[in-house]
Parts: sequence; C-alpha cells; structure tokens
Amino acid sequence: MSIDITDLRGFYASPLGAVTRRFVGRAIDRFWGPLTGLRVLGLGYAPPYLSDVKGESERTLAFMPANQGVVNWPRTGASASALVDPLMMPLPDASIDRVLVVHALETVESPSELLHEIWRILTPGGRIILVAPNRRGLWARMDTTPFGYGQPYSRSQLKSLMRQTWFSPEGWAETLYVPPLRNRFLLQTAQAWERVGAGFSLPFAGLHIVEATKQLYRPGAVHTVRRSRRLSPVFVPAPAAPASRMTPASLIPPGFTGVRQGST
Repeated sequence: MSIDITDLRGFYASPLGAVTRRFVGRAIDRFWGPLTGLRVLGLGYAPPYLSDVKGESERTLAFMPANQGVVNWPRTGASASALVDPLMMPLPDASIDRVLVVHALETVESPSELLHEIWRILTPGGRIILVAPNRRGLWARMDTTPFGYGQPYSRSQLKSLMRQTWFSPEGWAETLYVPPLRNRFLLQTAQAWERVGAGFSLPFAGLHIVEATKQLYRPGAVHTVRRSRRLSPVFVPAPAAPASRMTPASLIPPGFTGVRQGST
C-alpha cells in the first residue's frame, strides 16, 4: 500500500515530521561522507533529506513513484524532481554515485526488482542508503506516520534482501525510539528517548538505516560437481573342467591312434 504525496508533505510539515527529519537526517549524514562532484538520487520521498546535500553534489535528483505522486523540488530554481516507475527508471547504466531510498522499499510491489534497478544505475562502487520501518518497532504498527504503511523489515530480512540483489551491507543504524504520537511532552523528550534507546541497543527502534555498496561482479550460481566412480573390470574365475571328463571325439585329429611314434 502506497501513501499519497499530500500525506507525506503534511507529515513532514508537522512537529512529529520535524523530529523524524532531524534524527533520520543525522544518521544519513554520518553515512554520506563527502559528496563533492558526485551525482545523488533520492528515490521515494526524499526531498526533506536532500536539501542539505544539494549544494555539495554535482547533481541531485528526486524521483517519486507514479502511484505516490510528485511535487516540485526544489522550490526555487530549475526542477530536479520527476514522476517515474521505480522499476524502470529513465537513467543510463552506471550513472549515479549515491542513492537514498526512503518511503519506497516498504511500499513497492517487488523490493528485489527495485534493488536490481538501483544496482543497474549505480556506478561501480556506488553506495545506497536504505531507510525502512522496523517490524519490531511502534512506528510500523501505527498508521499515524507514513512508516506505518507497507511491509516492515527486520534487520536479518534487509541483510538477506540486499545480498540477494548484489549489495554488500556495510553500515547500520537504528533511530526513532520515541513513540509516534503527536504528544508535546513526548516530542520534547525525543532526544532522551533516542539517547537511552541507542545507548542500550533496544530492539524497538522505529527505523532501520543501512548503507551498502554495489558489488562490482554479480555472484554466479555454484553447482556441486559430482565425480563418478571409475569402474574397473573385475575378472571372475571360471570353474575348471573335471579331470574325469573324456575328450570329445570331434576334437581328436584323424589318424591319431594314441601310440607314440617309434614305439613297438
């Protein structure tokens, strides 16, 4: 199930959305590294997290799924957003250096096809950052936020999915330990929730954030070679003829009398 673009914009304009942007943005910034001269793509609904990197990168694009809707981004200057089919993006092979996926993996029909398509457009050694709801957290169980829609994931499920689609996970982070409620007291104490949850590695974080690198070579299927045993001939001894058996008459040469020559 996908969420509409108007609901996404409304969420990030709310106080709870501002808290989400702050904590998720911090985790993404730790993974980005220097972006000077790199081409960056945000897939899903990434504008809240792309504004800070737009000035650093060579080019920054925001692709939004057709079933979600699109908004103009950035607000000033030439538009860098587009409405696309995330499984068939209008980009050539190996044309993007960094990809941020947020509000996309949990709602797409085929997550593996989505990651294969991202693998195609990434340059060799390119990196991807995935933001996905944690199936053990409250954010995936309540529809008060956009992360309550679609398919949540466990850490092991994300790791398996990425390895199947030729990505190597390298960095992990969990964030949003505060309950997804529009309560002023909870929002004011969100930093304390985050500090306690991260300090004790509690399992009920709202989101998984994982960074992975594109594997340059696709792993091929390994087939077990079965070696057949060599068959050696076995000689079975035949039973000897009995000594008492008479020689057949047909084998006695004609004229043979049984008497040795020269005897009387």
